[in-house]
Amino acid sequence: MTPVVVGVGDCQLSADSEAQLVTYALGSCIAVTIWDPVARIGGLLHFMLPEAGPGREKEGASQPFRYADTGTPLLFRSAYRMGADKKRLVVRLAGGAAVVNDGGLFNIGKRNYAAVRRILWQAGVLVESEEVGGSISRTVRMDVGTGRQWIRTPDGTEKELGGGPGAHRPVLNAGKGGVLCANGC
Repeated sequence: MTPVVVGVGDCQLSADSEAQLVTYALGSCIAVTIWDPVARIGGLLHFMLPEAGPGREKEGASQPFRYADTGTPLLFRSAYRMGADKKRLVVRLAGGAAVVNDGGLFNIGKRNYAAVRRILWQAGVLVESEEVGGSISRTVRMDVGTGRQWIRTPDGTEKELGGGPGAHRPVLNAGKGGVLCANGC
């Protein structure tokens, strides 16, 4: 396998069946992975915050993968340009932990999770599986050739996320419209 490291506030897509997309130390950040089992295209987004917010529009435009509201649509559109089809995508989520004891003041992990679920719901996209919340960081690996994905925790425990390539659920609405549609999806 050829590792392709996805940093914080970054996104990578690949059609190389030998590639393995990996991101480390997901705390309150969330990894969104997508995989098309026919086109064999995989993508991984590691975003930090739910939205750029008021006064940060320039930052959101210049660093779109830092935010759920700008990075998630860009991940999907990039996959469509590579040949992925919305109706076939397997979508998984990981991260969103409460790793800093702030007394619940900021709840970044929960806010990140709520933001990405809202974006996906509005676009009619179902999540096949997820491992979110809690208080531990996670590392995510996804094989582009098979779509298999693993979660590793700091204690070294590793488990597969999802039921494999055949277990994905279809999108709710594969029709036109929505922020995640492009090129006639």
